[in-house]
Amino acid sequence: MDFVAGCMGGAAGVLVGHPFDTVKVRLQVQSADKPLYRGTFHCFQSIVRQESMLGLYKGIGSPMMGLTFINAIVFGVQGNTMRLLGQDTPVNQFLAGAAAGAIQCIICCPIELAKTRMQMQGTGEKKSSTRKVYKNSLDCLARIYQREGVWGVNRGMVTTLIRETPGFGVYFLTYDVLTRSLGCEPEDPYMIPKLLFAGGMSGIASWLSTYPVDVIKSRLQADGVGGKYQYSGIMDCTRKSIEREGWRVFTRGLTSTLLRAFPVNAATFATVTLFLMYVRQEEGPKDCEPAPQHHAALQQQVQPSSL
Repeated sequence: MDFVAGCMGGAAGVLVGHPFDTVKVRLQVQSADKPLYRGTFHCFQSIVRQESMLGLYKGIGSPMMGLTFINAIVFGVQGNTMRLLGQDTPVNQFLAGAAAGAIQCIICCPIELAKTRMQMQGTGEKKSSTRKVYKNSLDCLARIYQREGVWGVNRGMVTTLIRETPGFGVYFLTYDVLTRSLGCEPEDPYMIPKLLFAGGMSGIASWLSTYPVDVIKSRLQADGVGGKYQYSGIMDCTRKSIEREGWRVFTRGLTSTLLRAFPVNAATFATVTLFLMYVRQEEGPKDCEPAPQHHAALQQQVQPSSL
């Protein structure tokens, strides 16, 4: 049931947060010499005006498609690692989250590559334009594989690993500390608002801890659109980005990312929690355990499925 709830929560999070992610990617990879967008809200307005509301949901098929696999990996690895470590402590939550984040990169990286390429497709073009390189996310990955092989499909894997490993660790650590501090117990009438707050703030903390790496990852994965490559690797991308735009390049799209982080994780937590509460009621009451066990069980039930 945790797996099903996680998938449903992740789907809700993607639906809520994907428009913000599209804005983030557009801002991160736009040309510094001829920028199309002046900021987050201008980018949002421009996409809607030129490409309609559907433009904000370009590339959504890729993250939706991979939710099942990503959630299975995250929940399975995090839960098994916690059992292996033995004690439910904040440090162990960080280690378990980091392990889950590292392993799910196998699925996450190709999905984000397709998402980024789809989001960049038709940038600045009128919505009446019919010129499209990729039909959908699967077609995008298939075309990349035909041209560049396995290496091309896994473009940005190292930066994804550098981002996801500490990112998930910080996420689970922050969530654990906040839920302990807020006293999220099943009988608390304010349990769900507290979980929503804890999840949203955990998402923000996680993004802040690894955002500069995400900028480089997006640029590497968007590189090659139209057959033109600018970067030979991570260090080359970092050096050229700093030379052209200064250190502020690492905050490109941060506003839209943080605006996205809170509602995405709030939606994820609400969906997971309500689903599990309904399932537990159907299975019958199991409320005779001591409070500490309740707290540990609750944490396992509502662990977030994605950043």
